[in-house]
Amino acid sequence: MLEQTIKTNIQTIKETIQKNCELSHRDASLVNLICVSKSVDSETTKQVVDNGMIHLAENRMEKLIEKKEYLADQKQIKWHFIGNLQRRKVKSIINEIDYFHALDSFSLANEINKRADNQIKCFVQVNVSGEESKQGLSVSEVEEFILSLSEFENISIVGLMTMAPFNASEVDLHLIFSTLNKLKVTIEEKNLNYAPCTELSMGMSRDFGIAIQEGATFVRVGSNFFNEEGNEVAER
Repeated sequence: MLEQTIKTNIQTIKETIQKNCELSHRDASLVNLICVSKSVDSETTKQVVDNGMIHLAENRMEKLIEKKEYLADQKQIKWHFIGNLQRRKVKSIINEIDYFHALDSFSLANEINKRADNQIKCFVQVNVSGEESKQGLSVSEVEEFILSLSEFENISIVGLMTMAPFNASEVDLHLIFSTLNKLKVTIEEKNLNYAPCTELSMGMSRDFGIAIQEGATFVRVGSNFFNEEGNEVAER
C-alpha cells in the first residue's frame, strides 16, 4: 500500500514540475527533484529509490550515514546534506555526500576544504527574506564571500540556495525566488572556474511550483512524497 502511495505521489510531483515548467517556458529535464527523506525510515527511503528517485537529502549526519549504508548497493544515488553543519562534524560527513546546500561562512568552507578527499559541490545559503530565524548570508554579502573562496580547491560553488518564510504570500515567494535567480546570474557571469554558479536550490513541498517558475534547478520536497501534513520543517 505504501509503495503504491509513494509511486502515485512521485507522479503527482512530477506533473506539478512539468506544469510549472510549461508556465515558465522551461525544460522540465533541467529541474532536479530531491526527496527529503528525513522523516521516514531506511526501508521507506528504499521504496522511493525503487520508484526511480536518484537525489536523496538528509539534514542529520547520523541519518544520512545510516541510510547510505542501508542503500549501499544503489550506486546511482546522489546524497545531499541540507542541514546546518557544525565545523567539528565536517570530517564525519563531508566525504559521504555529493552536494552540500548550506555553506554560509568562510570558516566552514575552510574546514570542508581541509577535510574533503575530493571536490564537493556546494550551494551558498542566502537569507533573501532577512528573517532573523534563518541561517545564511544576506544578498549583499554573497559576492564578496564567493570571491573569498578562490583558493579552496576542494569546493565548487555550483549555485545558491534559499528558503522562503513559511507564511510568505505568492507575491513574496516570486520576489524572493526571482531575487536569488538574479544574484545567481550576477555570479555566473563572472565566469569563475571554482564557482560556476549555474544552479538554484529553492522550493519545498508547498512552494516548489513557484520556485520552478522563477528558475529553480533543484527542489527539495519531503512531505509530498509521504502524505505528511505540517512536516515541511523536515525539508529545511
